[in-house]
Amino acid sequence: MDAIENYSVSELNDAYTSGETSPTDVVQRALARIEKHELKLGAFEVVLSDQALDAAEAATRFIQSGHRIGPFHGVPFVLKDLVHVEGTITTGGANPHANRVSTETAPIAHRLIAGGGILLGKTKTVEVAYGPWGTNTQRGTPWNPWDTVNHRAPGGSSSGTAAAVAARITPCGVGTDTGGSVRIPSSFCGLVGLKVTEGQLPLKGIQPLSHTLDTPGPMCRTAVDAAIMYQTMAGREPYKIDADYSNCSGVFQEMARSVEGLVVGVITEKERVIVDSNILELYDDSIARLRKLGALIKPLTFPHSLDDMRFGVATIIGVEGYYHHRDLYENPNNAMDEDVKARIMAGKTESVTSYVHALRSRLTDRAAFVDAMDGMAALITPTVPIQAPIISQIDQLRAPSQFTRMVSHLGFCALSTPMGMTEAGLPGGLQIIGRSNEETMVLRIGAAFANDLGNIGCPADWD
Repeated sequence: MDAIENYSVSELNDAYTSGETSPTDVVQRALARIEKHELKLGAFEVVLSDQALDAAEAATRFIQSGHRIGPFHGVPFVLKDLVHVEGTITTGGANPHANRVSTETAPIAHRLIAGGGILLGKTKTVEVAYGPWGTNTQRGTPWNPWDTVNHRAPGGSSSGTAAAVAARITPCGVGTDTGGSVRIPSSFCGLVGLKVTEGQLPLKGIQPLSHTLDTPGPMCRTAVDAAIMYQTMAGREPYKIDADYSNCSGVFQEMARSVEGLVVGVITEKERVIVDSNILELYDDSIARLRKLGALIKPLTFPHSLDDMRFGVATIIGVEGYYHHRDLYENPNNAMDEDVKARIMAGKTESVTSYVHALRSRLTDRAAFVDAMDGMAALITPTVPIQAPIISQIDQLRAPSQFTRMVSHLGFCALSTPMGMTEAGLPGGLQIIGRSNEETMVLRIGAAFANDLGNIGCPADWD
């Protein structure tokens, strides 16, 4: 097999069970890679070295003595720095919170730790999680590991988690997704990211941006890893997850099935025109791949326009973002990211009528899409219509979130999975969209697609 740092969650589980390696070895390797690469990578707000080593040694003893908890036992992970863990700093990407010590632990963090996971640290985010590119002018922008020469966007707002997983610091981590903040960085950094249905995972203990749209989710290397993390974050008992994983039952049985006979929707020319040619080529290859696997491809005419849906999401995020963070941005003594400040303060001027209309439109649009997708297993789109841009060339007034915000507007679930590499050597992401509560189906299609595509590789190690 590859070097330990290239192991996925499921591969680590198998390696621990066989005695090939131990959590102590894996965490020591992870901390060594942080020491080697973090100065350039810039993925972390805080590294919890001592706590991680202590947890790794305990996990090693437990596993070697036959007291393994489940498939996440001994697996290192990171948390986006919106997720509170008691006794640690949670900045939310904002300088005024640089010394804010959390007094609670979010349920999703508690469940991952209770499942045996080892928290390596907290990762950088766009200020208050409001931005798709991953930039943070105040606390630093992580480096997209796929380009060692040019500083490219890691994607936002879960930028640090994406960079840390892509750079092989850790096999997985937690992001949050409001309008695409798990899926966009997963696409830019060549990862698998799961945006779950609204309400599937608890938001308690997570700094909000939009209480209506926020969803936490896993970011990792494979669909199987996403399933393990998702079930752990949802509070399922580790021994039950382990039984399903070991016996290829439950969600893992479904993920082992083919896509033959499934009807998969694809975008029409109206949406294709916004997609960059490099990404469109990968998307068309992906359609051909699914067709080869036996899926039935059917163009889907959207009941409502992408622009209407993404502007509706912008209204909701703007109003609710201003509600939650107005004190930060209205205090003239606070040094804030001016790009984010402009977005937050725009929410102040939104009318009640616009906000309520955006909320109500979600319900009617969701019903229309459910009807339009009748008989379809899923809809596939590019996750984002472009490859990761160079930071200095980004227009902060624009966003690559047309397809991701559509899913957020509808309250659906979606998986972003790598669909290949562009001519520039950058990954592109395929977004597999399911209706509400159809996470198993998007994971199944994602697993079948990835198994046929094969591994896209990993970024070159840095000097």
